[in-house]
Amino acid sequence: MTDRIRSERADGVAVLTIEAPDTRNALTLDLSDQLSAAVAEAERDEAVHALVVTGAPPAFCAGADLAHLGDAKETGLRRVYEGFLAVANCELPTIAAVGGAAVGAGLNLALAADVRIAGPRAKFVARFLELGLHPGGGMTWMLQRAVGAQRAAAMTLFGEVLDAEAAASAGLVLRTVDGDHDALLGTALAFARPAVEAPRELVLATKRSMRRTRTDIAHAEAVDVELAPQLESVDSPAFAARLAAMRARIHRK
Repeated sequence: MTDRIRSERADGVAVLTIEAPDTRNALTLDLSDQLSAAVAEAERDEAVHALVVTGAPPAFCAGADLAHLGDAKETGLRRVYEGFLAVANCELPTIAAVGGAAVGAGLNLALAADVRIAGPRAKFVARFLELGLHPGGGMTWMLQRAVGAQRAAAMTLFGEVLDAEAAASAGLVLRTVDGDHDALLGTALAFARPAVEAPRELVLATKRSMRRTRTDIAHAEAVDVELAPQLESVDSPAFAARLAAMRARIHRK
């Protein structure tokens, strides 16, 4: 089977699956290019409200293909980053459905998502120092924000590996799922349902505001960031329709 990023649509969600069975879904330059293109395609699709990224069982992503790293200069490294950075910068809400090992660049890919859901075989492994590599792609920034400085140090400097349960305890994973990969994907799709049911532009505007307010700003600045898009949503037909439906339900009681 040719290594590829399989892109599917499931009820308003783009599901992107890394399929590279011989390398446990390691990211080659071509796969990173494909992943970046698939994310951009999902963003352009007006029917898509959320994105799920996963790996074909049994792995999630074993990292970057080391054969491409040996001769890599800055341009090559940045090209490796492009796939998971496309997820990190995606305007859609994103979920990583992690069913197996997320190693190195695969850990970066999981960290790039807004939310991580893990199956029972999930593992989160930094591994950079073990390979004689400095972390890249913003891993130290993402990991410290996800789990805090001490746990990030344990994983990055001391090689601590988190299984699904430990990752949930550390806050790296929002929830764990028993069962096979289908159960994991089903949980991710169900989790995405509220974003699918909301007006798409409202979902995108809310994510934009969350990006701006998660930086070190004062509460008053966050109020100002949210005010303009909130006023726009108050004037939207979608809000008017939902408000009318809610009032109708109240009157029927």
